[in-house]
Amino acid sequence: MACCGPKLSLCGLIISVWGIIQLGLMGVFYYVEAVALAEDVPEVSSYKSIDDFYTKMTNGYQQNAYNCWIAALLYLITLAVSAHQFWMNNRSSLSV
Repeated sequence: MACCGPKLSLCGLIISVWGIIQLGLMGVFYYVEAVALAEDVPEVSSYKSIDDFYTKMTNGYQQNAYNCWIAALLYLITLAVSAHQFWMNNRSSLSV
């Protein structure tokens, strides 16, 4: 059963692929603790020592990496639904 049209399902496919690529790469860059992304790590206002700062920054980078990878997996689900809808639309247009 097709719930959306062929154009919408194709748009969902394209956006899902782009989201998977972008969020997957951002997750990798957070995981390797890229300095360019340091501004996006959640801040904690008080640090007791430099070791405490490094620990909290490492935890923040890891949390952001996991969040990006979880969002990429959600885009993977969207990709599967869009691909199914695209297939259903193409199948129904060929049989008519």
